Amino acid sequence: MKKKLEALLLQAVETLKTQGALDRDISAKISIERTRDSQHGDFASNLALLLAKPAKSNPRQLAEKLIDALPGDAAITKVELAGPGFINFFIDSATQFQVINQIHNLGPSYGLSTVGAGKKVQVEFVSANPTGPLHVGHGRGAAYGSAVAALLAAVGFDVQREYYVNDAGRQMDILAASIWLRYLEECGEKVLFPSNGYRGDYVREISADIHRHSVDKYRHSIDAVFDSIPADEPQGGDKELHIDALIARTKTLLGPELYRDFFQIGLESILGDIRADLNEFGVDYQEWFSERSLMDDDSVQKALERLQSSGYLYEQDGATWFASSRLGDEKDRVVVRENGQTTYFASDIAYHMNKLDRGFDQIIDIWGADHHGYIPRVLAAIQALGADKSRLSVLLVQFATLYRGEERVQMSTRSGEFVTLRQLRNEVGNDAARFFYMLRRSEQHMDFDLQLATSKSNENPVFYVQYAHARVCSVLRQLDEKGLVRDWQLGMDSLSVLTEEHESALLTTLARYPEVLERAALNYEPHQLIHYLRDLANEFHTYYNAHQFLVDDAAVRNARLNLVCAVKQVLANGLGLLKISTPEAM
Repeated sequence: MKKKLEALLLQAVETLKTQGALDRDISAKISIERTRDSQHGDFASNLALLLAKPAKSNPRQLAEKLIDALPGDAAITKVELAGPGFINFFIDSATQFQVINQIHNLGPSYGLSTVGAGKKVQVEFVSANPTGPLHVGHGRGAAYGSAVAALLAAVGFDVQREYYVNDAGRQMDILAASIWLRYLEECGEKVLFPSNGYRGDYVREISADIHRHSVDKYRHSIDAVFDSIPADEPQGGDKELHIDALIARTKTLLGPELYRDFFQIGLESILGDIRADLNEFGVDYQEWFSERSLMDDDSVQKALERLQSSGYLYEQDGATWFASSRLGDEKDRVVVRENGQTTYFASDIAYHMNKLDRGFDQIIDIWGADHHGYIPRVLAAIQALGADKSRLSVLLVQFATLYRGEERVQMSTRSGEFVTLRQLRNEVGNDAARFFYMLRRSEQHMDFDLQLATSKSNENPVFYVQYAHARVCSVLRQLDEKGLVRDWQLGMDSLSVLTEEHESALLTTLARYPEVLERAALNYEPHQLIHYLRDLANEFHTYYNAHQFLVDDAAVRNARLNLVCAVKQVLANGLGLLKISTPEAM
C-alpha cells in the first residue's frame, strides 16, 4: 500500500507541475509512514511540508492542492489534511486481507524487493587477525555482518561477502615466534616465554603437532635464542623491544625457509579454524582476500604511486607521509618508514584501491568500535585515490561483554584467557547467539546474558519468537489429529469474519514486513527486523491465548488458519534471513 500511495502522490505532483502550481524543477523524496493513531488514518505523508519552501507556498495550502490532484483509488476511503500540512490516508478495511493472499502466493519471496537492483555492494566483516581463535567479540561482528549482507541481498543488491586475511606483518611474526618457542619447550628447552607472545593453548597444540612430525628439526639451544636479547618487561625491560628482538633472532636462527614453515603452519591452522567456526555459525564468504597478495602483485607500490601522482605524498625525517590532514584526518600518516618498510596503513590503502578497482558501487567495512579513529584516514585515502568517499561506509560494532553469574570474563588473545565463539555456540546454540548479538544497534554496548539465552521462557526473546512458529505448527498438527482438513479457498472467501482486534493487529503487522525489511537493509540495521519479529510473535501469542482456532464454524476456522499460516510464513522468512532456525516443536 505504501508503494501505491507514493505513486499516487507522485502523480499529484506531476499534475500540479502541468497546471503550473509547481515549478518543473522542483523535486522531493516522497515519504509515507504508518500512523501511530488510527484516528488519524492508516498512513500519513509530510510531502507538502517538504515542498513548501522550494514552492514558496503555505504547506497547508499546498497540501490541499495535492489532495485535490490525487487520482481516485478504490482502496482509499478518505484523504484528510492534518496539522501544519500532513496528508492522512484512510484505507478501506477490506484491503487489509490482501496481505494473506500475497503471503500465500509469494511464500519465501514475500517481503523481497528490487530497490537495490543493478548495484554491486561489497561487505567486508570480521577480518580478525589469524593469530588465534575467534572470541565472543568477533561473534557479534560475524552475526551483524552476515545479517547486513543478507538484508541487502533481500532487497535486490548484488552482494559480495569478503574476509580480509591479515597474513602479513608484525602480529603474524609474533605468532610464528610464539609457536617456535613453544616448540622448543616440546624439545625439552627451558623457555622464559615473552610477556608479549601468544599464550593460548592453541599455540601449544600447533607446536606440539610440529614436534610430533619433525622432532628436533627446528631445535636450537635456548642460550642461542636469548643471548644478548633486550630484557622483557617483567625483568625491567621493554616488552616491545624484547619481542621484536626475539622475532629477529628466530628468523636468523631458522633461516627464511624454516621460519616460513612456522609462519605458514600457524597461519593455515588458525585460519582453517576460523573458516570452520564461521561456517558452522552460518557465515559464508565469496572471497578470502590475502593481505600478502597486495605485496606479491605490487599493489601497495601502485597505490603509493597513485597517491604520489595526485600530490598527496611527501618526504620528511627519512619517511614517506600521506597528507591525509588535507582531506579531513587529524594528522598526516606515515606510509613508508625510515627503514623502507611500508606500514599497515599503506596495505590498507592498497586494499581499498583494489576494492574500488573491482567496481563496487558501495563498499561496506564493518570494524570493531575501537577502530573508530581509523575512519578519517581511510576516507581520506579514498578521496586521494580519486574516488567519491561516499562509496565507502564504515559500520562499527561494539564488542559484547560476557558474564558468568556476576563475574565478567576477561578476553585477551595473547594471554589465552578468553571465551571463544565456538565455546559460546556450544553453550547457548547458534540461534540464541545470532539473535542476541543482533538485539541492539551494532554500535551500542551489549552484555550477553548466558542464563537468559539458554532459558526456555517467554523472557528469552529468541525462544519467544521461535515458539510462535512452533505454536502454529502445533495447531496444524492438532487439525490433522482431529481429522480435519484446511480449506484454503474457504478461508480466503471468509476473511471478512476476522473482525477481532487481535486479528486486525496481526494483519497490519504482516503488511509491514516488506517495509521493515527494506528499511533495515538500507539503514544497515538488522535489529529492526529482530524487533519486528518480536512484535509479530507477541501479537500472535496474544491472539493464540485469547481465541480458539479450531472452532466448529468452518468459515471462521479456515479464515483463522489462513491468518496464522501467514504469520508462520513471515516468521520463517525473517528468521531465515538471519540464519535462525524455525523449529516445528519446542
